[in-house]
Amino acid sequence: MPEETASPAPPPSAEESRQWVGHEVDEMGGARVGRVHGFFADAASGELAWLLAELSRGGLSLRRRPPRLVAIPLRDCAGGGGRVWAAHEREEIRTAPTVDPSRPLLREHELTICAHYGIGEKVGRAAEVKSRAEGAVTSQPT
Repeated sequence: MPEETASPAPPPSAEESRQWVGHEVDEMGGARVGRVHGFFADAASGELAWLLAELSRGGLSLRRRPPRLVAIPLRDCAGGGGRVWAAHEREEIRTAPTVDPSRPLLREHELTICAHYGIGEKVGRAAEVKSRAEGAVTSQPT
């Protein structure tokens, strides 16, 4: 079945997901990519849509840089044993568009993030926000 018509899996429950804050995030091969920082919830329904990950930095840095935060589709995450696994490769997560945890996501930003992860406009989060007005706030930080 082509991805465009496949039914997406339901995301983990909000109750379960909220317990992940501070847990390490590993990519599908098992390599660590960061820590769970928080979530973005759908602006209309309040349901969690994105896991917000603070990416880990390799090596030492002489200058303190602010953390880099990216959104990962919550539907693609599973947790257990104090860890969260994302069904994406490390490089795909590390090159995802940066998000600001203090600002809402607009429709266009979410569609860009969806495209980065290969989420077609007829499924999952992309299908949920595509029909909303241009410039509309579609997700709020939680």
